[in-house]
Amino acid sequence: MTKPATSVVSHPMGLMSRLHWLALGVFVVGMALGGMVRAQDELIQSHGYSFFGDLTYGPDYTHFDYVNPDAPKGGEISLSTLGTFDSMNPYSRKGRGGALSTVMYESLLGEGVNAPAPADVYSEYYGLLAHTVEYPPSKDWVIFYMRPEARFSTGDPVTAYDIEFSHNLLLDQGLKSYADAVRRLIPKVEVIDDHTIKFYFAEGVSRRSLIEQVGGVPAWSKKWYEESGARLDESRLETSPGSGAYMIADIDVNRRIVYERSPDYWGKDLPFNKGRNNFDRIRIEYFGDENSAFEAFKAGEYTFRNEGNSKQWATAYDFPKVREGYVVKAELPDGSPPTPTGIVFNLGREILQDKRVREAVALGFNFEWTNESLQYGLFKQRASYSQDTELMATGLPEGDELAFLETLGDLVPPEMLSEEVVTPHTSSADRLLDRRNARRAMRLLDDAGWSVGDDGKRRNAAGEPLRLTFLLNSSGSATLAATVENFMSNLTAMGIDAVLEKVDSSQYTLRERDRDYDLVFDQYAAFLGTGTGLIQRFGSEDAAYSLFNPAGLASPLVDAIIEASLRAETSEQEAATLRALDRALRYEFIMIPVWYKATHWAAYYDQYEHPEVIPDFALGNLDFWWYNADKAAALRAAGALR
Repeated sequence: MTKPATSVVSHPMGLMSRLHWLALGVFVVGMALGGMVRAQDELIQSHGYSFFGDLTYGPDYTHFDYVNPDAPKGGEISLSTLGTFDSMNPYSRKGRGGALSTVMYESLLGEGVNAPAPADVYSEYYGLLAHTVEYPPSKDWVIFYMRPEARFSTGDPVTAYDIEFSHNLLLDQGLKSYADAVRRLIPKVEVIDDHTIKFYFAEGVSRRSLIEQVGGVPAWSKKWYEESGARLDESRLETSPGSGAYMIADIDVNRRIVYERSPDYWGKDLPFNKGRNNFDRIRIEYFGDENSAFEAFKAGEYTFRNEGNSKQWATAYDFPKVREGYVVKAELPDGSPPTPTGIVFNLGREILQDKRVREAVALGFNFEWTNESLQYGLFKQRASYSQDTELMATGLPEGDELAFLETLGDLVPPEMLSEEVVTPHTSSADRLLDRRNARRAMRLLDDAGWSVGDDGKRRNAAGEPLRLTFLLNSSGSATLAATVENFMSNLTAMGIDAVLEKVDSSQYTLRERDRDYDLVFDQYAAFLGTGTGLIQRFGSEDAAYSLFNPAGLASPLVDAIIEASLRAETSEQEAATLRALDRALRYEFIMIPVWYKATHWAAYYDQYEHPEVIPDFALGNLDFWWYNADKAAALRAAGALR
């Protein structure tokens, strides 16, 4: 795995290290009176932004290093997804948004199509709608100078008034967790002229993530919203015009979405876009289940498959088109830390607030048996929220991490300092129910007050059964369903009343948003750096309703660590706080970690090409791959594609 952009240096924990972290800890726990004194004599102007000021690409860059600047334009790439959709507005809690429905919208600091841009560096942002960023060393405010040539698909210019409107629309009608966080951080927006906008940041708050936060606001048309009367918090198929390379060409609800590249796209010649946005069309086909989706791929109904099912990867790609070379099966490098996926506990349930119960339930998951029996031994077990990077906590805390944790005082449980970091239990691959783990789980449940009755069921002192409901999307993979069913079987053997509820995609979305489950297969986001997004994912303030915190974690320890990471002034400080965050999250035990792989599994009809070197942070099949018209013609001549 490629290491993150932050460098990590460990030092012996001497007096200066202790004083250094003590000073930071004091700053975190109580605001420094009067604020910090910073030099204001010089403004910073740049074509891009990173917190520490280091940018890989200079102001005269002509394209990102990983793209093919001469990639041809044309053709179509088509993919599948499971389930349904009834809205093309992904910014609302209502409805189920269509795939890629954010692709039409650009921001001041640019992004890629379903991928970061650039995809070979972490936490660097380059101008797209804006050509220049200006801010003081204190980062108390930022000014964006916008490109006058930027246009919506209607031909109307994208102005600073549209950016101001979009920012306020997110606050007034967007997700509550986002709005609450941003209001206290960004008290004022000022339009200086048609193509210049200034954001002011609140006093006494960390400057981390603020510039990239406002730089990443989608640009929506103020004119369209005012004339249409549409709201951001409503479910709707009609979309506001965007300024991006792709616009909606066709929608067939629950069956298909087609995006088409505009030949008049205003930004097609920018260095930011060179070698990117290469396909004329991106088509998404919807299927009710994984089997029908895979059969459709074999038939050529869509042409690119990012495979996630180990059984299919191991056994199903022996069909004639693969043997004859019409379909490519490739394992391509993936330099990103794996997504922290797993079985998430709803901490809002009183039963699951006892950590002993969570630990006992976790012992019912047998990764080794699952991997060998259901997944062909293709996966590793994930332990960390920054797996296989320098931010992954290991062993006992030491050096800068230990010095930092000690500044947090009683917030840190003593065992976090004296015991090695929490790692997943091991199980026997020979049988589903590991007896050693089952005995350990039963002792934990006994200690937690859940005793086994004459009927073999566990009950508390009031006679109430230990009942846990697992919410599962019926459109998911058969392998995941089998994994969950076997896990639930082990829980039943422990005396737990384990109930599996399979629901359709629409019900699943509603219940997931309402956190109507005890257990669910869900995910958090891996981190390679700090940012205010950590508050939305792991912070206490939004824990009751944040869609990004499916466990509802609310931990003063985690809050203090995140706050310290946001105030870190060097990459070494940041790395130490994030290793501590990984350690604390694993200690809190909010999910049962499952599996991961270190490569992309891609299968596609042999009409696509990609750069020789895949960048660390994206496969980029929609972003910087391209279409080979000669190969496509050969496939059609052979009858491999329609």
